[in-house]
Amino acid sequence: MKTNTLLSIILFAYAVTAIGQEKYITKTGELTFEASVPSFEEVRAKNTNVSAVLEAETGNFAVLALMKGFRFKVALMEEHFNENYIESSQYPKTTFKGTIKDFDFSRLSEKSEYTILGTITLHGVEQQVEIPATISIADGTLLLAAQFVLRPEQFNIKIPSIVSKKIAEDVNVAAVFKLQKQK
Repeated sequence: MKTNTLLSIILFAYAVTAIGQEKYITKTGELTFEASVPSFEEVRAKNTNVSAVLEAETGNFAVLALMKGFRFKVALMEEHFNENYIESSQYPKTTFKGTIKDFDFSRLSEKSEYTILGTITLHGVEQQVEIPATISIADGTLLLAAQFVLRPEQFNIKIPSIVSKKIAEDVNVAAVFKLQKQK
């Protein structure tokens, strides 16, 4: 009985805060990263099951990616990524929570450049970031695309010296989200 009452209160609170807030969501966002260096094997992975939500009125934006969702060309590289570097069993997800600076939903009929300010949590470490993004809307789909650079040491990710020359110090990250209005 207590569980049902508590659940009802939580659902009611969520419903009240959601009233009047138009949200755009996806569960099929895409994150790609590349840390390749010339003359060595490509270090690139893609995750196409990334969740994101954007509140149209406030510009609040959040992302959730499960680390085991990243796919590499080479299975052994994927295994090393999850077990030795990211430690996916201990740190199973990465998140981003932030706000799109000066967001104006009414301007989205044209492609607009924005800066997203927020916090990335990866490998148990939080980092404040500023990410340039392009946002537009067409046929009811909001498209948000961004490219930025992260460094493994920012998140206490140790790269063994034996492979450190084969992995770039700067990891190029690209994000693409096709968000639909929540019904």
